[in-house]
Amino acid sequence: MPEEVLFKSESDQSREEIASYLRKVADNLDNGNAISLKAGSESVTLNPPARPTFEIKAEREGPAGNMTELSVEFELEWDENANVEGSGSGQLEIE
Repeated sequence: MPEEVLFKSESDQSREEIASYLRKVADNLDNGNAISLKAGSESVTLNPPARPTFEIKAEREGPAGNMTELSVEFELEWDENANVEGSGSGQLEIE
C-alpha cells in the first residue's frame, strides 16, 4: 500500500528529551486532544479516535552480517474515513 509522509523529524535527542516528547503525546491522548507536530516550517495536527490501533515494533537492522542498528517504533494507526475498532493480538505489557 502506498504511503504519503505528512511529517518527519529525525534528530539525536537525550533520553530525557525523548521522554518529554512522549509524555506530551501521552497527555494529549489522555485528555482527548489532538497531537500537533512541528519542526521548522513543517507541521501537522492529527486527532486520533478514541480507540486507534497501537503497534509497537522492536527491530534489528543493517546489512547482512552486520545488523547492528536497533530500534523501537511506536505507532498509532486509524482509518480517517471510518471509526472501526481494530482487533488486538493480546494484552500489551511494558516494563
